[in-house]
Amino acid sequence: MAEAHQAVGFRPSLTSDAGEVELSAPMLQEIYLSGLRSWKRHLSRFWNDFLTGVFPASPLSWLFLFSAIQLAWFLQLDPSLGLMEKIKELLPDWGGQHHRLRGVLAAALFASCLWGALIFTLHVALRLLLSYHGWLLQPHGTMSSRTKTWLALVRIFSGRHPMLFSYQRSLPHQPVPSVQDTVRKYLESVRPVLSDEDFDWTAALAREFLRLQASLLQWYLQLKSWWASNYVSDWWEEFVYLRSRNSLMVNSNYYMMDFLYVTPTPVQAARAGNAVHALLLYRHRLNRQEILPTLLMGMRPLCSAQYEKIFNTTRIPGVHKDHIRHLRDSRHVAVFHRGRFFRVGTHSQSGLLSPRALEQQFQRILDDPSPACPHEEHLAALTAAPRDMWAHVRRSLKTQAQEALEAVEGAAFFVSLDSEPAGLTREDPAASLDAYAHALLAGRGHDRWFDKSFSLIVFSNGKLGLSVEHSWADCPISGHMWEIHLSISLALRGAKTLSGNIDCHVFPFSHFGKSFIKRCHLSSDGFIQMALQLAYFRDRGQFCLTYESTVTRLFLEGRTETVRSCTREACNFVRAMEDKEKTDSQCLALLRLAVDKHQALLKAAMSGQGVDRHLFALYIVSQFLHLQSPFLDQVHSEQWQLAASQIPVQQIHLFDVHSYPDYVSSGGGFGPADDHGYGVSYIFMGDDGITFHISSKKSSTRTDSHRLGQHIEGALLDVAALFQEGQRLKRRGLGEEDSEHSRDSLPCHTRGSRAPTTATNF
Repeated sequence: MAEAHQAVGFRPSLTSDAGEVELSAPMLQEIYLSGLRSWKRHLSRFWNDFLTGVFPASPLSWLFLFSAIQLAWFLQLDPSLGLMEKIKELLPDWGGQHHRLRGVLAAALFASCLWGALIFTLHVALRLLLSYHGWLLQPHGTMSSRTKTWLALVRIFSGRHPMLFSYQRSLPHQPVPSVQDTVRKYLESVRPVLSDEDFDWTAALAREFLRLQASLLQWYLQLKSWWASNYVSDWWEEFVYLRSRNSLMVNSNYYMMDFLYVTPTPVQAARAGNAVHALLLYRHRLNRQEILPTLLMGMRPLCSAQYEKIFNTTRIPGVHKDHIRHLRDSRHVAVFHRGRFFRVGTHSQSGLLSPRALEQQFQRILDDPSPACPHEEHLAALTAAPRDMWAHVRRSLKTQAQEALEAVEGAAFFVSLDSEPAGLTREDPAASLDAYAHALLAGRGHDRWFDKSFSLIVFSNGKLGLSVEHSWADCPISGHMWEIHLSISLALRGAKTLSGNIDCHVFPFSHFGKSFIKRCHLSSDGFIQMALQLAYFRDRGQFCLTYESTVTRLFLEGRTETVRSCTREACNFVRAMEDKEKTDSQCLALLRLAVDKHQALLKAAMSGQGVDRHLFALYIVSQFLHLQSPFLDQVHSEQWQLAASQIPVQQIHLFDVHSYPDYVSSGGGFGPADDHGYGVSYIFMGDDGITFHISSKKSSTRTDSHRLGQHIEGALLDVAALFQEGQRLKRRGLGEEDSEHSRDSLPCHTRGSRAPTTATNF
């Protein structure tokens, strides 16, 4: 998502205007510190570990074990084989009348040791089971006997009623891939976009890297993977996000939209009150670990570490490097309306305020006619400024208005009550959705506090949206502003320029959706990715490196990995679609090969065998060791001109999309990774619709978000039409007659042409 832009720009983050930031710490010391940070995080989670460290056992199981030992002792049986007698001898002698007490204590100590050993055994067994990834590599819809046995054992050792962090101790560490395999996969991924001469040059650099430097860098990564929780995630957070000096707006944030067709209430204060109340109830459940851990495909737990920083979290700017500040609790939200900042309390002595009480506070803010204080209106533009600039200004601001700054940075989250409506309108649906996306991603440049983990935006007509800062998962200002007047003006000018340069386009594709793709026996994500490759080729007349993000949360503290979707198989399919001499059956065969290849890459990335995070970590080690590697320099100078990712719907059980088709999320989007590239996100809306979010830079003469949207629609229709023809050929081969009843309800569409926006629905 937005990380693609940060991944491209992380190399410059090692330098600053003041000169190069030396990574002079010895490599072994850095690995030691990484492990130390991991152990500090474990200690900070002590209470969670106490609650979940006994999982999948429970305190009641200890009582049962202790009672069983006491019963056996009463029946003159010794299940400890003499160990309890040894323990009694080590206990102090309190006299004859306390002899029975010594026996009870000895039994309790033995029961505790046995119970702890059993829990440790369960954890080790579960970790070994969760290290198996063979189930991920099997064809969709099939399950081998080995995987069935594995699944049964996982369910046995997982226990019942897990809490949010119950599986954390049992998750395996992310493995370090073979450096030879990584380099081979990298060369395979760039072959379609390089000329023969450029590819030969890159391959020569790769051979030199493998011969001279790879083994040393790999050794350090292996050492770190053994000592720290994750060999790459802490460096990814530091160098890709926290050391980036770019503006957070567009570059490091993404947005999420409200329901597309439904607004529960058009009353702005009421919607804000209900939303804030619901979010804080979610935080309460999060703190109590009442949220179930996410299970991939309903059976494999994912890492829950990133949940810890959803609320009460702010990215604090620093010179050369930011840091994440997370508070244990916050009992207020910071609210922005018409250039003014307010601190709104969310709790009373009896607990969380009701939605009605919160609504009344928001309504008072909306009704307040007082003007903004000097420079208060544009203060938040500083959070959209380059990070070094904001860090210097914040020092001055903190000394002059520390209490006011703390009201924003110490808030549970940020709320913006916008004065304008947003959302889908009947009069101009395309333009209204584009404006909605732009308002969430960038706003006006000075009405979002981009440092907060997320901002809740409530529009005047009751529509909602989120703007989320990516680095963590991912104030009333009065006077005292005259000294930084110039800084705010410069920040505002830059924020407005950046905001005005982003071209957002959102369109719901209603011709077909996931159900049709499933009937084609293809991965829905792979189907869309191949259509995007076709659309981009029609838009630009060439192929490019494509960044698709997937999760590595199968592993402890895993974050993301890149799927390089522009494969040789994808290019062969696209060329065939543009070749009028190729038949539909030939194109369909190439499509299946391309989707199968994409799925293989996706599954490899999810199981820790991707390319980019490994190469990134090798590059960081080379920087610490001051080893120059032309190959790694070449790798990290690449530009991602197409970043395309699916927004997964993880809690489909919350909505009955068949009974309530209007209550579906319209997803969200992010900015382009390159000044001449596109950012594309998509979400499946139920079974029969897809919403696309496209972004690009208006300053680029090569890109146009609306033009790419037309190409995407045409590509989807063309790819779908292959299956209509394929079904007819299959029926003819079986000697069956074509009939209207037997045909898929797909309209014919000519390959290679642009789809009309009014095409008949499937």
